[in-house]
Amino acid sequence: MLNIHNLSVSFQGDYLFEKITFQLTPGDRVGLVGKNGAGKSTLLRIIANEQEYDEGQIATDKEISIGFLKQDIDFTKGRTVLEESYEAFIEIKKLEKQLEEINIQLAERTDYESESYHQLMVDLNEIQHQYEIHGGYNYQGETERILQGLGFQREDFNKLTETFSGGWRMRIELAKLLLQNNDILLLDEPTNHLDIESILWLEDFLKNYAGVVVVVSHDKMFLDTITNRTIEISLGKIYDYNKPYSKYLIQRSELREQQLASQKNQQKKIEQTERLIEKFRAKASKATMAQSLIKKLDRIDRIEVDEDDNSVMSLHFPISINPGKVVIEAENVSKSYGEKKVLQHIDLLVERNSKISFVGQNGQGKSTLAKIIVGEIEHSGNLKLGHNVEIGYFAQDQTEYLDGSKTVLDTMIDAANEKNRSKVRDILGAFLFRGEEVEKYVRVLSGGERNRLALAKLLLQPFNVLVMDEPTNHLDIKSKNVLKEALKKFEGTLILVSHDRDFLQGLSNKVYEFKDHKIKEYLGDIDFFLEQRNIQNLREAEKRTVEVSETKQKETSGKQSYEHQKKIKSLTNKLSKIEASINKLEREIKAIDIELSINYDETIAIPNFFDDYQKKKTELEKLMEDWEAITIEIELAT
Repeated sequence: MLNIHNLSVSFQGDYLFEKITFQLTPGDRVGLVGKNGAGKSTLLRIIANEQEYDEGQIATDKEISIGFLKQDIDFTKGRTVLEESYEAFIEIKKLEKQLEEINIQLAERTDYESESYHQLMVDLNEIQHQYEIHGGYNYQGETERILQGLGFQREDFNKLTETFSGGWRMRIELAKLLLQNNDILLLDEPTNHLDIESILWLEDFLKNYAGVVVVVSHDKMFLDTITNRTIEISLGKIYDYNKPYSKYLIQRSELREQQLASQKNQQKKIEQTERLIEKFRAKASKATMAQSLIKKLDRIDRIEVDEDDNSVMSLHFPISINPGKVVIEAENVSKSYGEKKVLQHIDLLVERNSKISFVGQNGQGKSTLAKIIVGEIEHSGNLKLGHNVEIGYFAQDQTEYLDGSKTVLDTMIDAANEKNRSKVRDILGAFLFRGEEVEKYVRVLSGGERNRLALAKLLLQPFNVLVMDEPTNHLDIKSKNVLKEALKKFEGTLILVSHDRDFLQGLSNKVYEFKDHKIKEYLGDIDFFLEQRNIQNLREAEKRTVEVSETKQKETSGKQSYEHQKKIKSLTNKLSKIEASINKLEREIKAIDIELSINYDETIAIPNFFDDYQKKKTELEKLMEDWEAITIEIELAT
C-alpha cells in the first residue's frame, strides 16, 4: 500500500532520521513512538505529503487517500460544527450543488418537450445515482453519529466552531477524518483532548477501521488497545516490531540483553585472539600463525548493540518564599457559560504544602476551577489567596499561551527579568534545547517540545503554589518520569489536573472528584481514591461516572412499565412499516425518472401519467412527515 525506502531528513545539518525503510500494508495498526523531537510528527507530515524530505523514495498504490490529524487545527470562521464536519464530503457537496442548480432550472422552465429539458432530466437522474453511490442520503446521519461519539451534544451542532476550545476543534477535525474513510489514517496525539468516554469510543472505532492506522501517542493503554505493530524512532533509526507497545518494549529489551551478552562473549574472544597475536609476533616461527589470526580478526563481524537515547531534561521546582498557612480559600464559587452550569456552590480550603489531585470526566469543571484559582476567568462567589502566595500555572493547551512567531530563545528572554535573564541559555540547555535549537520558531516545535518550553518558562517566575493542568500531554515516557520526580521533590503546594493514574501515584495526599457541578473530597492518595471507588484505574472511574449518571436518569424518568414498553414496540413497528413504504415509493419514483430520461414522449403519453406521478410524490412527502413525527415520539419515550 505504501513503501518508504532509505528516507532521510536533516535539520540544520543534523539528521533527524537517516535511511529508514518500512512498509505499510492493509490491516496495519501502527503505534509510532519515540522521544519528543525524535521526528514522529515530521514523518507523519512527509507521509501526508505536507513536508519535503532530503533523500529516499515514497511509493504508494494508485489512488490511495490519506487523512492526517495534526496537532494544530485552523478552521474557517463562520461555520457551524455541522457545516465544518460536512466539509469531509467534498464530492457529495459538489453533487448537492449540481442537484440544486438543476432543480432550480426545472422549476423555472416550462419547455417540457424540448431537447434541453429532456437532457436536464437525464442529468438529474445520473447525478442522483452518483449522489446515492457516494452516500448522499446517509452522510448527515453518519456525521451526527460520529460527532456524538466524540462527545458533542445535539445542541452543539449549530454553534460556530470558533466558540469552541482548541481541544473541541480538534474533535471536529477528527470527526471529518473518520467520515472520509481514507485508506491511510495518520493521527498525531488524538487522545490529548478527549475525555474517557470519547477515548473508549475512538478505540472501538479504530479497531474496526478498514484502512491502515498510524498513530502517534504517549498513552500506553490506548496504544496497547488499538495497535498490532510498533515503530520507534530513536537516534535517527527506526525499530519495527509486529507487537503492540507493551509487548514491543519487552521484546526490544530482551533483544538488547541478548545483543549485550553476545557482544560481551565476542569481545572476550577478540581479546584472547589479540593476546595470541601479540605473543606469536615476537617469535619468527609463529609469524605465519600471527598473520592468520590477524586476518581472522579482521573478518569478524562486530556485534552492535542498539543505542538507547537516554538524554532527559533536568527539572527542579524551587520554592520562592514561605506563604501563610491557608493558601487558597473558596466559598460558594460558581461558574456558568451561558445557560450551561459547570461549577455550583464550591467550597474549598487549601493549606500550605498540600498535594492535591483534581480528577473526573472532561467538562466537569476541573480546568475551570484551576483557571479561577489562577485568576484567569471570572466567577461568582468568593475566592481569595493567602498571605505571600505566588502561583505558577501550567496550562493545558500551550498553543494558546506561546507565541508561534517567536523563537525558543526569544520566548524565554521576553519572560525573564534582570536577575535571571543571564541564565536563560542554561535553563534551555537543561530542557534539551541546545545549540542552534534555541533559534527554532515556536510554531515548528512538536507538542512535547512546546511543553518542555512551557516548563522552562515556568521556572523564570517565583512561585510557592503550582497549578498544573494536564502537564503530561505530549510528553514522552522519560520526560513524564522526570517531571514526576521533580514534583515529588517540590516543597510548595501542588494542584494537579490529570487523567493519568500512573503519573498521579505518589504525587498527592488529597483527591477531589468533580461530578455533577460539585466536588467530593477524598483524604488520601490516588490509590486510596481508587480503592474507595472499588475500581482498577481512572479510566474505569470516569466510565462508571457516566454509567451511574445514565442509571439515575433512567430511574428518575420512571421505570418503564409493561404498557410503556408495549407503546414503544407499537411505535417501532409502525416506523418500520413506514420506512418500508418510503423505500418502495422511492424505488417506484426512481424507476419513473429513469423511464422519463429514456423514453420521455412515450412515458408522458400514458393516461393520467402526471396525476399518478404527482400522487406518488405527495404520498412520499406525507410518509416522510409521519416518519419524522414517529421518530421524535420514540426518542421522547425512551
